[in-house]
Amino acid sequence: MAQPLAERMRPRTLDDYIGQRHLVGEGAVLRKMIDTGRISSFIMWGPPGVGKTTLAQIIANKLEIPFYTLSAVTSGVKDVRDVIEKAKSGRFFNNNSPILFIDEIHRFSKSQQDSLLGAVEKGIVTLIGATTENPSFEVIRPLLSRCQLYVLKPLDKDDLLWLLDHAIHHDVELQKKKIILKETSAMLRYSGGDARKLLNILELVADTDEDEIIITDDVVVKQLQQNPLAYDKDGEMHYDIISAFIKSIRGSDPDAALYWMARMIEGGEDPEFIARRLIISATEDIGLANPNALLLANATFDAVMKIGWPEGRIPLAMCAVYLATSPKSNSAYMGIAEALSTVKETGNQPVPLHLRNAPTKLMADLGYSDGYKYAHDYPDHFVKQQFMPDDLQNRRLWHAQHTPSEEKLYQRMLQCWGDRFKE
Repeated sequence: MAQPLAERMRPRTLDDYIGQRHLVGEGAVLRKMIDTGRISSFIMWGPPGVGKTTLAQIIANKLEIPFYTLSAVTSGVKDVRDVIEKAKSGRFFNNNSPILFIDEIHRFSKSQQDSLLGAVEKGIVTLIGATTENPSFEVIRPLLSRCQLYVLKPLDKDDLLWLLDHAIHHDVELQKKKIILKETSAMLRYSGGDARKLLNILELVADTDEDEIIITDDVVVKQLQQNPLAYDKDGEMHYDIISAFIKSIRGSDPDAALYWMARMIEGGEDPEFIARRLIISATEDIGLANPNALLLANATFDAVMKIGWPEGRIPLAMCAVYLATSPKSNSAYMGIAEALSTVKETGNQPVPLHLRNAPTKLMADLGYSDGYKYAHDYPDHFVKQQFMPDDLQNRRLWHAQHTPSEEKLYQRMLQCWGDRFKE
């Protein structure tokens, strides 16, 4: 049985690799590491189909070192330990540490990630991870601190067009056919910057006994409507669908939210994945406009874990409808983003003396905690005093968005702080 086109066209060298010039172009950071032969552990973060797995394989082939692969979907702690033991025995034959490539590393549990720490720290393996999720949220801090992070970008139009032309004229199967690429807009649109999707679409459209194959936008659309999953053989479409699901909740459309949830369920999506996204949506998009949303989303996650499938679809649907129909506010989300930006901008501002603890006599003599007012000793459990660093005492970070629930919080801040909170 012939390999899929995407596998047949997988680049074997950096010269054939397309995109990511900021990482592998002349003088770029990964190119330098490869040229010097000294690879340190790193994690690649980027959308599906941009060359994460391919790049890891190219590095291993170029340096001629052992290459082990684990999938976070199917591998457990025992599999990790087995690979580490193999890597230890393989070090005798090569000065470079074997490469351990972990696809979808964000799906590894904390215990699985913990099992990697020692081997990475001691140099038993060089870890290369690939993830489509933000590693800051999905990878444990000790492991993240031991790895560089490189962001991969979606392939641009020129990259994708080059890939199409290269496949048509150089693939052993496609070059046997007369393929005329008349229009490409539909192929590019459906691929979404994903090289694997693009090649799957091309293979689907070219799968005919006709002597001459003329590819137009209409032909592509017709083929994909007849074979809606054929161009997504590895299941990456779920990233597009989860995006539509979250945006439907954010846009207060419960019908669309249920539709996209049903698409995920029918597609075999992990219910835990859906439940986690509901918790994120409850905090990012509903927030202080309805704080109960987070409680329900968290309870939904617990319920799904307890009752499993297929009954778990019911609390998921209940939560999705509740979030979609709730008032929306992202003031907390924007507030922490502003706070982080302020910290990066202003550095480590000193804590005012009256806010510091004074557990020793020396600290008390130095004025630590001196002048601090205990809020519960005052009417309404509030008294005005400075809580921000001296250079930032008038800086506002949280801005209310005046939904009915949030308006109550805002009015209390006005009552407490007066002009400081006037918009």
